[in-house]
Amino acid sequence: MHRYQSRSWTALVSAVVLICGPAAVAQQPAPAASGAPAAPPAPPSWAQGRSSAQDKSPLAPHNAPLTAKNAEEIPVDKIKVPDGFEVSLWASGMPNARSMTLGDKGTVFVGSRLVGRVYAVVERDGKREVKAIAQGLHRPNGVAFKDGALYVAELSRILRYDDIENRLDSPPEPKVVYADLPKDEPHGWKFIAFGPDGMLYVPVGAPCNICEPPDTHAQIRRIKPDGAGAEVVARGVRNTVGFDWHPQTRELWFTDNGRDWLTNMQPEEELNRVTKTGQNFGFPVCHAGSILDPEFGKGKSCEGHEPPAALLGPHAAALGMRFYTGGMFPAEYKDRIIVARHGSWNRDVKEGFDVVQVTPQDKGAPLVERFAHGWLEGDKFWGRPTDVQVLRDGSLLVSDDWNGAIYRISHKK
Repeated sequence: MHRYQSRSWTALVSAVVLICGPAAVAQQPAPAASGAPAAPPAPPSWAQGRSSAQDKSPLAPHNAPLTAKNAEEIPVDKIKVPDGFEVSLWASGMPNARSMTLGDKGTVFVGSRLVGRVYAVVERDGKREVKAIAQGLHRPNGVAFKDGALYVAELSRILRYDDIENRLDSPPEPKVVYADLPKDEPHGWKFIAFGPDGMLYVPVGAPCNICEPPDTHAQIRRIKPDGAGAEVVARGVRNTVGFDWHPQTRELWFTDNGRDWLTNMQPEEELNRVTKTGQNFGFPVCHAGSILDPEFGKGKSCEGHEPPAALLGPHAAALGMRFYTGGMFPAEYKDRIIVARHGSWNRDVKEGFDVVQVTPQDKGAPLVERFAHGWLEGDKFWGRPTDVQVLRDGSLLVSDDWNGAIYRISHKK
């Protein structure tokens, strides 16, 4: 894929900036004027929002590997699922494998956040093959498929690869569908998906841990497949990296990551439901439905903001989610929500590193239960579930960007 190689070094340097903060690659500051003290370096974006008492906290984001583990190094047998289910390693060798989407011919497309690649996983001659179909892109986290074309969300634009499943060995040059997106790195990577209305839904995260965002941020937009007709669907959304539509009501549900540096136990991540266009889900005033921000919530109220449909744990990084629409799992799983919890960093005792199931109730809050776990052992983790995808046979795929792998969860009839 030589056409992309000129951008690969840029993508790698950008990855270092995002993981380690701008100081990791910035030039040394100019010498201070004689007798004047040197200005302290700016803190990385993830440290913004700390109180003075938290300045020396050892908590920091987990630096994601830029390589993939070999299949034999991934301890799949440590993953625990309910009785009757089983887990297997479905594909490996995809550094930083994150969001997934399914093509018409069964190809599983996989985006990445840090290595600038998009992968395709195909079955050929009874064997599963992983192909890098694009590289050198900038934060190509989100992938979506419609009418034979693969849509890829970079940091500030949406690309389209036409007739992609027939051209995996020689992918076409992408077309830029939409470029009216901010270029902020914090929460700039995107999950995208087509809704039942045929529109492409694109989130724009808050450009900070906690701040009053510009009117262009902290929202979910939708556009037509050609990039026209942009409309804001929801506001007050800090950072969603996963959403899906209820199979019966067609309402949009989405995960949303709460702010850092509040407390160990607050705020919890949110699972939200959009019942009408233009609803506001609280950021930065109100967190988890009832917690006023100590700065941006002063003198204000959570009234008027949409409360979450369910809470998904403090700092657990709830990312990819899908409604289970397959026929392999027991009948009670139909229309349940499956959520990948990537795992915490801003918490003394780790939370997440698992997959949970959410069962909507006729009355009251949905029931949240653990579905797959084992990636976290004590205070150490060896994997990070990132996204989920239902296959046509009814099995469930779970991506893991820490190992560069995808697991398959199936049920034995």
